[in-house]
Amino acid sequence: MKIDDTDRKILVALQRDASQSLDEIAREVGSSKTPVWNRIRKMREAGVIGAQTVVLDAEALGFEATFFVLIRTSEHESDWQQKFLAALQARPEVQEAHRLAGDIDYILKVRVKNARAYDEFYQALISEVKVHNVTALLSMEEIKATTALPL
Repeated sequence: MKIDDTDRKILVALQRDASQSLDEIAREVGSSKTPVWNRIRKMREAGVIGAQTVVLDAEALGFEATFFVLIRTSEHESDWQQKFLAALQARPEVQEAHRLAGDIDYILKVRVKNARAYDEFYQALISEVKVHNVTALLSMEEIKATTALPL
């Protein structure tokens, strides 16, 4: 799908606050409600817009610790990888997981209530899959976090 300037304005508005009314978005992008709705529908159908969710305040809900977990593995077979990915998918503490190029094979963003909860996550993970080395880095302060793309 080709995205034009009006689509970009709509996407910027939705990234900022997807709960806005169509009237508010239309006013912001200089259009009317029906064309904005049609553009949003088309972008959803094309997969440009995915699921709409609510951003929760993790600390307000007691999730005070964020760990970045660096994983090295000596296993690179398909069976191991499928088991590892299934283990990550089953763990709600894992907010993000990335396979990397370089010395580190994977990096995980893990959000938990405290260090004890991280240790429970770690123990469960290593009991499910064999890993060569795990390094956990505790985030002392979140300086910037966004899901917005720079449109």
